Amino acid sequence: MSEPKVGPNRPLFVIFGSSIVQLSYYFDGWGAALTGFYARKADIFVRGYGGWTSRNALQVLSKVFPQKDKIQPSLVILYFGGNDSTDPDIPNSPNVPIDEYVENMRKIILHIKGLSQTTRVIMLTAPAVNEKQIIDFYGSNLGRTNERGRIYSEAGIKLAQELGLKYIDFWSALQEPSDWMDTVFWDGLHLTKEGSAIVFHKIAEVIQEAEWEPTLDWEKMPDEFDGDQPHSLYHEKMMEGINRMMGIPASRQVKSE
Repeated sequence: MSEPKVGPNRPLFVIFGSSIVQLSYYFDGWGAALTGFYARKADIFVRGYGGWTSRNALQVLSKVFPQKDKIQPSLVILYFGGNDSTDPDIPNSPNVPIDEYVENMRKIILHIKGLSQTTRVIMLTAPAVNEKQIIDFYGSNLGRTNERGRIYSEAGIKLAQELGLKYIDFWSALQEPSDWMDTVFWDGLHLTKEGSAIVFHKIAEVIQEAEWEPTLDWEKMPDEFDGDQPHSLYHEKMMEGINRMMGIPASRQVKSE
C-alpha cells in the first residue's frame, strides 16, 4: 500500500474481494461498520470488484498489494468464492474449478502474508445463498446453489487450516439466524444490514481472539490523539446511540472518554 497522504499513519486494514466487498458500504454494510468501529484506530481500504473470481484476483495481486511498498497492511480480510462456485454449465459462467480455486487462494494468501512479518489475513469462505430469492429477483438462479457454496466453503476451510490461517465459515455464519432466508440477503446473494451485521461481528470476534503482536483488537489499540476527546453530555449520548445501533457489547463499546 502506498504511503498515506494524511497523517499520523495508522494501521491499514484492506478488504479485498468481489461484490460482497464492493457493496460493503451500502445498506449499513460491514465495511462501513468496520470503518466506524475502528475510527481513530485504523484506516480501512476497500478493494472490491463485482463479478470477480480468485482467477481475476490473482492476475492483479501485485498491483493491489505491491511487495515493495514502504507501508504494508496490518490486516487483509480476503473474500472470493461466490463467483468461483457458480455452475460451470450455465452460459458465460465465471466458474473456477474447485482445485484451481484452492490453488489460486493459496497463492493469494501466501503473497499477502509475505508482505511483512506483521501482515495478518482473515479469509471469508464461499457464502450461503437463497436460491428462491435469486430466481425471484433475477429470473434464474444464475448458476448459484447453496450446495455448491457449501462445497467451496469446505475447501476454503481446509486450506485455511492447512496454512494456519484465521477464517470465517461464511456459509454457516449466514445461516445461523432461524429466519436467515428472509433477512440476510436483499437479492439472494448480497447482504442486507442484518447480513452485514453477522459478518462484522464474526470479524470482530476473530480479531479479539487472535493472539497477534502487535494486537489489532479494538479494545487494546490506542485512540489517535488520545486525551483530546470532548466530554460533553451531547458527545456521550451520541456515542451511546452508536453503540446501541451497532449492537456492540458493553465490554467493547466505543466510549466518549
